[in-house]
Amino acid sequence: MGVPYSVYKTSLNTKNMKLRRINLRDPFIIKENSRYYLYGTYGKTAFIGRPKRLFVYESDDLVNFTKKKTVFKREKGFFSSKWYWAPEVHFYNSKYYMFVTFASKEGGLGTSLLVSSSLEGPFIPFSKGYLTPPNFRALDGTLYISKENIPYLVFCHEWRQIKDGTIEYVRLSPDLKEAISEPKILFKGSDAPFKKAYVKDCYVTDGPFFIRTDDNRLHLLWSTFSKDGYVVALAHSSNDEIDGEWSIDPLPLYKNNGGHAMIFKDDKGYKLVLHTPNIPFFEHPKIIDIEYINGSFRLINN
Repeated sequence: MGVPYSVYKTSLNTKNMKLRRINLRDPFIIKENSRYYLYGTYGKTAFIGRPKRLFVYESDDLVNFTKKKTVFKREKGFFSSKWYWAPEVHFYNSKYYMFVTFASKEGGLGTSLLVSSSLEGPFIPFSKGYLTPPNFRALDGTLYISKENIPYLVFCHEWRQIKDGTIEYVRLSPDLKEAISEPKILFKGSDAPFKKAYVKDCYVTDGPFFIRTDDNRLHLLWSTFSKDGYVVALAHSSNDEIDGEWSIDPLPLYKNNGGHAMIFKDDKGYKLVLHTPNIPFFEHPKIIDIEYINGSFRLINN
C-alpha cells in the first residue's frame, strides 16, 4: 500500500477517463476476451473517510476507460468501514474471487475474500473473516496456485507492527474459505540489496504479486523504499515454487516513486501496471511495456 505519513488534499477531475485522470492506488488488471478490467484502491478514501464501495473501470484498448462502476457495496453489519485496500481479482474454480485488505472496527487489519460470478460484480463476502492471521496487521493479500493446484494466500506483515516488514504465506483450504496452515516467511524488507529504512530501523513490504513465465520460472513483484522513494522490486524462486529460496534483484525494476505493481500479458506482450506518484490524491495507474530476458524483466519504455 505504501502508506505515506502525510495526506495531501486536492480535487481531481475524473470526467476524462484516461489513466492519468483516474485517482487509484494499487492497480490490478485482468483481461477477459477483449475487455480489460481495472481494480484498485480508490484514492479519495484510501486513508481518510469511511469507504462504502469498491469499483471497476473497463477498457477495450487500455487507453480509454469507462467511469467507475460499483462492484461491492458495504451493507449494514459489514465488519469494516475503514480502509478498503488493494482489491485484486482471480478466476478460480469457475468463480471470480476478490482479495481485499479491510480494517476492522476493532482495529484489526487483514485480507478477506469476496466472490462473484462476473468481473462486473456484484461481489459478496465469502471468507470466514480474515484469511490472514488474526493477530497480525496484514495487508495486500494475493493468490498463488502451485503446480499441484494447491492455493496459497501471500501477504505482507506490516512494518508498523514488526518494524522489519515481511512477505509471508499460508495455505488455504481448497474452497478458499479459510487458512489451514501457520504462516511462513518468504523474506524481509531489509533483505532487499537497495533497501532504505522508511523510518528508523523500519523496512516496508507491499504489494506481492506472482507471475510464472513461459520458461516455468516463478517470479514475485513487491514494493518497498529505496533512496529513490517508493519502488518495485523483483524476486525469483530457486525451485520455481513458493517454498524455494528467494533472491531479490540488485536493482529495482521501477524506481520513480511508483509501486504496488502487477504484470499481465496480452497479444502485444508483457505489461507492468503500478500507481505513481506515491502521493495520496495525486496517484494514478501507469502501464509500461516490459520484456522478459535472461530470467528477469526490464522496462521497454517508461
